[in-house]
Amino acid sequence: MTHCGLRKLRGFGLFRGPIMSHDFVEAAYMGRAGYEVWLEPELGNSFEESPPTISDELSRDNRWSRGNLQHLWILLFGRKLRLAHRMALLNGIMAYLASPLWLAFLILTTVEAVQMTVASINYFPEGHQGLFPLWPEWRPEWAIGLALSTLSLLFLPKFLAIFDAVVHGLVRGFGGVWRLFLSVLLEIVVSVLLAPVRMMAHSRYVLGALLNVSLSWAGQNRTEETTWRDAFLTQFPGMLVGAGWSAFAWSLDPMFFLWSLPVAVPLVLAAPTSVVLSRVGLGRAFRKKGLLVIPEELTPVAVLNDARRARAESDEVPVITAVEAAVIRPRLNQLHLTLARADRQPRRAELLAPLVRRLADKGPESLSRNELSQVFRDRTALAELHQLAWRSSPDSFWGRRISSLGKTKPEE
Repeated sequence: MTHCGLRKLRGFGLFRGPIMSHDFVEAAYMGRAGYEVWLEPELGNSFEESPPTISDELSRDNRWSRGNLQHLWILLFGRKLRLAHRMALLNGIMAYLASPLWLAFLILTTVEAVQMTVASINYFPEGHQGLFPLWPEWRPEWAIGLALSTLSLLFLPKFLAIFDAVVHGLVRGFGGVWRLFLSVLLEIVVSVLLAPVRMMAHSRYVLGALLNVSLSWAGQNRTEETTWRDAFLTQFPGMLVGAGWSAFAWSLDPMFFLWSLPVAVPLVLAAPTSVVLSRVGLGRAFRKKGLLVIPEELTPVAVLNDARRARAESDEVPVITAVEAAVIRPRLNQLHLTLARADRQPRRAELLAPLVRRLADKGPESLSRNELSQVFRDRTALAELHQLAWRSSPDSFWGRRISSLGKTKPEE
């Protein structure tokens, strides 16, 4: 606690204010103070659900990208940090900064391809002496070396992981050797399809973060599938870019068109990919065949069984929303009262009075998010609303909510 009090950043724009992603910064500060810091990968029986769709994952990345990019300030101006911690911060930064770098590479490559196709070759550039022309050079070994090194960095660790699982006798927990191998191949296909989609989204997020564009952060979806309408709304810009770039590459040069396909095709297929990967039925079908499974899915785990049972029970009873619970549950209402403002100007009281009456008569759905926020910030309004709710008739909105308190569970 002595060494992890994180001060607000004192820079500009994104680099001013509280640190959004704090864990690795705290680890770096503990290391600076002389403590050992361990990243423990083998703690068991702890689970967190990931977002179930690519759209929800990218929405989460929008916030995470800002937190990781803030680490640039710590990396550049943090004093006496260990090299290992600086490299950990750099790794998080590059998780998002790599996307605009990749996009810039594709743009510059396209510009170069246009110049090579449209512009005539200058065999006697300025400064070249003599009677002999300067012939263009093609170095295929450079291209092959770049391709092989890139493929090794991307895919070799996956097959080394299979080898490690075989050596340590862990493959049974993943469905056996061949199912594990086929699962890795499926994961590679999915990664190839999603990489250009993430590149476009992360590039936009990084640009928005550096320009300090405001960002709202709400609850995350953990259960809903992606509809075709939502998929096309969110992925259409990338699909348009992919189709346009591929068509331009074809008009420029057939070889350049073939070179563009690994990026263009996933972008064009972004909407169907988003829909298919969100389907619960597809995941269950793979699990039934023993593909893309982990040991915790093949061997029952007590904490997961308890979570599934609790979720099934919660689906069978009415749900009180967080707003409703804050109004009618006495202890929770008292907590919100301590957090609300005590001072109240006459003008503010005049503005809040009709909102409280409407909320007391018709419930939270009658107010906007901003209006609800204004009511919950005012201690007097919140206390008055609590009294009105408990005095309401049994057949009113709040009366029905209160009557179901004994058999409901609050929504998280």
